[in-house]
Amino acid sequence: MAAVKRRPEWLKVRFQVNEKFAELKQLVTETRLHTVCQEARCPNQSECWGRGTATIMILGDVCTRSCGFCAVKTGRPPVLDEEEPYRVAQAVARMGLNHVVITSVDRDELPDGGSTIWARTIEEIRKAAPHTSIEVLTPDFKGKREDIVRVINAGPDIFSHNMETVKRLHRRVRPQAKYERSLYVLQVAKEMGMVTKTGMMVGLGETNEEVVELMKDVRAVGVDIFNVGQYLQPTKRHLPVERYVTPAEFNEFKRIGLELGFRHVESGPLVRSSYHAEEQVLRAKRAI
Repeated sequence: MAAVKRRPEWLKVRFQVNEKFAELKQLVTETRLHTVCQEARCPNQSECWGRGTATIMILGDVCTRSCGFCAVKTGRPPVLDEEEPYRVAQAVARMGLNHVVITSVDRDELPDGGSTIWARTIEEIRKAAPHTSIEVLTPDFKGKREDIVRVINAGPDIFSHNMETVKRLHRRVRPQAKYERSLYVLQVAKEMGMVTKTGMMVGLGETNEEVVELMKDVRAVGVDIFNVGQYLQPTKRHLPVERYVTPAEFNEFKRIGLELGFRHVESGPLVRSSYHAEEQVLRAKRAI
């Protein structure tokens, strides 16, 4: 059996609790919200919650897919909660956020992939918190254009969909997804005039050259913002960490990304999809 790789010092995070963290945790519990911060065991939870920001996960907490990297539960999702869009909007208003990120599990069993709930959630947030900018981090909706368009027509400010890994590793890391399909989702969003964003993990067995190839592929469909961070194994049942990428390598990814023309690149060991999302959006919009 292969030895477990010890985390380097730059990946050790101190969990900090302050008044804002406690306030947000209580609010999430009271409103029966799911957050990807908790479900995906994000290492930045205490930092982000301490600043009063969170990524809200809609359509329940059970996913129909079984990606090898993800800590979210897999199985048969419960019946749709038709009141969820309203509850999410009210929670966002109570948080007083300048920027909110909405994501979801995959709901492949639904005819519309959950896109109607997505659209209603955006619309309810617009009514309850009109000054809050909205970033959506969507699934691929099986590549159905009408479902992608339904979400975009609801009026988010930023459209994000993650590539997650390089083309060669896609079948092992995301067995129910397709590399080309994810590129298509991002292409549709850009064609409809959205500011677009994607992200990936490193440390799953890819080469640095493959990372650069992915960056070139997403730039070719017009992606504006690119995130790259270190993969961390959530449990022993998930894919192992093949290597720990150094801070110097992350700096090089950022340099290359900016040379390729991304409006903003967030590259570092602890970077996740929604890390510093508000700052990313402001910088990208200024650049555009």
